[in-house]
Amino acid sequence: MTRVIHTGDTHIGYQQYHSPERRHDFLAAFEQVVDDAIAADVDAVVHAGDLFHDRRPDLQDLLGTLSALRTLSDAEIPFLAVVGNHESTRGGQWLDLFENLGLAVRLGSEPHVLGNTAFYGLDHVPESRRDELEYQFTPHDADFAALVSHGLFTPFAHANWDTETVLTESNVDFDAVLLGDNHKADEAQVDGTWVTYCGSTERASASEEPGRGYNVVEFGPDVDIRRKALETRPFAFVDVDLAEGEGIERVREQVRQHDLSEAVAIVDITGEGDPVTPASVEEFAADRGALIARVKDRREIEGTETDLSVSFADPDDAVRERISDLGLSKAALDIDETIRASKTPDSKVREEVKARVESLVEDESAFARAPGADDEPGDPAEPEEAEEAEGTDAKPEPEPESDAVGTVDDSDTSNDSDDNDDSDTSDGNGPDEETEHEEAETPPSDGQISMEDYL
Repeated sequence: MTRVIHTGDTHIGYQQYHSPERRHDFLAAFEQVVDDAIAADVDAVVHAGDLFHDRRPDLQDLLGTLSALRTLSDAEIPFLAVVGNHESTRGGQWLDLFENLGLAVRLGSEPHVLGNTAFYGLDHVPESRRDELEYQFTPHDADFAALVSHGLFTPFAHANWDTETVLTESNVDFDAVLLGDNHKADEAQVDGTWVTYCGSTERASASEEPGRGYNVVEFGPDVDIRRKALETRPFAFVDVDLAEGEGIERVREQVRQHDLSEAVAIVDITGEGDPVTPASVEEFAADRGALIARVKDRREIEGTETDLSVSFADPDDAVRERISDLGLSKAALDIDETIRASKTPDSKVREEVKARVESLVEDESAFARAPGADDEPGDPAEPEEAEEAEGTDAKPEPEPESDAVGTVDDSDTSNDSDDNDDSDTSDGNGPDEETEHEEAETPPSDGQISMEDYL
C-alpha cells in the first residue's frame, strides 16, 4: 500500500488584504501540511501546483518554503509536484531549483514509482495549447498509476479541460487523477477513475467559506480518498439583510454575534435599509478583536440604470470585475495581466508584452472577444461567483506554453496573479530606449526573487 498526502494551491506569499499576518498564514498552512505528513509517516507529499502565489516570491517566502521542504526531506518523505499557473516563469521553474537541491521531484511523463504506485505529472497548460497535447507517458509496471495535474477539469464547476479526453487519449491507464487549481475540495469518478481536487490550504478569497484541508490518498487494495482538516485563521462571515429603516446599529448587532478574535471578518450587506459607512463597520469589528474587517455592500444604488455591487474589501476586486465586464480577448487579458497585475519590473514590461503578443499572433482564437460578452457595461459576461469560483482561479488565465505532456515550455510562461493585491503595477510606459537595457540588468531591490537570478 502507498499512502500520500495530496495537497495544492498553497499560494505561499499571498499578502491577502495587504496584511503581513495573512501572508504568514499561507506559509504556516503549508508548514502544517508538512508537520502532518511527518506525524502520519506518509510515503510522500504530492503537490498539485500553485505552491507560490506569484512567479517572483519574496525572499522571506522562498526561505520559508525551503525550510519546510528541508524538514520534509530530513524526515525522508519525498515532495512530488507539478507547476501551476501562478508560479510559472519565463525561465526555469522554481520546482526545478528545488529538485536540483534534492528537495523535490518535478513529475512529468516519466513514472516516479513509490511502493506500488507510479506517479506522473502534467503541468498547467493554457486552454489554447491543449489541442497539441498527446498525453503520451512512459509505461510502468506498478500496481497503480496516478496523474497529478493543475487546471479546471470536468466534471467540476468552471471546467475548461475535459478529463475524459485525457483518460481516453493517454497510453497509461490511471487509477486516480490528483488535481489542483480549483480551491474547492471535491471528488468524482470518470470512466471508473477517481478524480479529486484537494482544495486550497488557506482561504484565498472571501468566497471560500468551508474549512481548508487536504486529501490523504491510499493506493491498495483500492483507491481510498479521505479529507483531513487544517487549523487555519478563522473567518467570520456576517450576513446582514437590512429592512427599511435599519442601518448601522442593525449591522453592529449582527457583528456582535460572532467571535472576531484575530479573525478576518467579512460583512455582507443587502436589503433596503439606510446607508452604512463601511469604515464605521470595519472600525467596530476591529474594536472587537478582528485582525481584518471588510464590508461588501451589495444594495442597489438609487438613480442608476443598472444594479451595482460595491465591494470595499479590496480595490483590486473592482478592477477585476470591471475588466471581466469588457469581454476582452485572451490576448488582451494576457497583456493586462502583464502590465497591471504581474510583478514584471517596469523596465521589462515593454519586452514582456512584445514577447507575449508574438507568442499569440498565430492563434486567431486568442484575439476573439470573450464568449457571451455584452457590449453594455455593468452586465458581466459571467456572474461574480465565476470570478472567485470558490477560489478556483477560474478567471482569465495567462498562457504558458507546453510542447509535451507534463512540461511547461519555459520560453513563454507567466503567473495567473489575478487576485494578487500586492503586485507591482505599471502603466505600460517603459523607460527610454537608452536606459532600458541597463535598467533591465539591475537586480530587483524589493526583496522579490526571480528565477532569472539563477540563470
